[in-house]
Amino acid sequence: MYVPNPPRVQQQMLAELGLSSLDELFADIPEQLKIQGELQLEERRDPLQLQRELAALADKNTPAGTRPCFLGAGAYDHYIPPLVEQLLLRSEFFTAYTPYQAELSQGILQAIFEYQTMVCQLTGLDVANASLYDGASALAEAVSLAVDITRRRKVLLAGTLHPACRQVVETYAAGDRYQLVDVPAPAGVLDVSDVESLLDKDTACLVVQYPNFFGCVETALADLAGAVHGAGGLLIVVANPVALGLLKPPGQLGADVVVGEGQPLGAPLSFGGPYLGFMAVRQEFVRRIPGRLSGQTVDREGRRAFVLTLQAREQHIRRARASSNICSNQALCALAATMYLAAVGPRGLHSIAQRCHRLALYARQRLEEKGFQLLYNQPFFHEFAIKIADPAAANRHLFQQGMIGGYELPGALLLAFTEKRTRAEIDRLVDVLGGDKA
Repeated sequence: MYVPNPPRVQQQMLAELGLSSLDELFADIPEQLKIQGELQLEERRDPLQLQRELAALADKNTPAGTRPCFLGAGAYDHYIPPLVEQLLLRSEFFTAYTPYQAELSQGILQAIFEYQTMVCQLTGLDVANASLYDGASALAEAVSLAVDITRRRKVLLAGTLHPACRQVVETYAAGDRYQLVDVPAPAGVLDVSDVESLLDKDTACLVVQYPNFFGCVETALADLAGAVHGAGGLLIVVANPVALGLLKPPGQLGADVVVGEGQPLGAPLSFGGPYLGFMAVRQEFVRRIPGRLSGQTVDREGRRAFVLTLQAREQHIRRARASSNICSNQALCALAATMYLAAVGPRGLHSIAQRCHRLALYARQRLEEKGFQLLYNQPFFHEFAIKIADPAAANRHLFQQGMIGGYELPGALLLAFTEKRTRAEIDRLVDVLGGDKA
């Protein structure tokens, strides 16, 4: 097969775009961000010397597993059963993608189908897709889905939503596709009357986090669902999957779409990724859900088989009518989540969630004994914020004492307590913070 030489292809491409040079193609990139001249590379290293240099650089990091970690805010230091990590080492699982030759890959399709089933059981909804890139992109896709279904433009975002999720939704909204409206939550949770005052005939959806970014549980979820449904909109809930081992599933409280970050289910912190986003919807929205679905059927001999189903979506025949360009999934991370949930089981997940909550209750008691106050006096799961004058200084002191502190808020510190923490570690945390307070 004849392949044109690159310069000729480049010239044809530039001519088609009405440009005369590659510099014009990249004109939108600020000059200070462009490399001027040749790359300044150091002299080559032999493998042993390079390995030593890289090891020295790596030693500057402080992995969460090397000391007690009280940092949460969306990524949590949970225990991962060894069997999860061991099984993921199998070579046939080394992919993040759904196979195109689907029917030849019955094992991975079955795993994806079981993942979808478990997500439905956790969320209380009917259909789940084969995962998304992360929790934030899952939320942005859910908002786009709601706008597409309702043909409305107004999106209500709870003021207690994770800021990273908010930023991704704002990116998706660029170009005036829909209007974002913040719902204030001065008490740390949404007030139904505040939401009702913002609802109108152009409201596509309300987005609520459960528990929210500050760790508070939105106990009025059913009332919020009733309010937004009364206005003809949808309720989107961003859920912590471990918390769903203890809290009532959002689908049972009226949620139409449930999304979230799947990192707590068997994925290490890994300096921020890779993670996975999960999404579940009601049955009537199955043809609107982005990404891929694995379905169960029977072959011509009546044996159980698995297929990729409902593929008439953005990357296939409905390309021009697509409302999403998501066509992939985080199959390896989703497989880890499936293994994790299968290993711990429903009772195990409940026990893990219960231990997290009890440790957080113990931490609140100890902190209040030292004179600390909660930022919000609301029910919480395993995370809450305490008022503290200089959270950055407190974190530096904690780090010097061998601990990883919390997420820094203005005048507050957001602390998380997973099942890996112990009462002794919490006592030490309180003593160090108490010393700072004194």
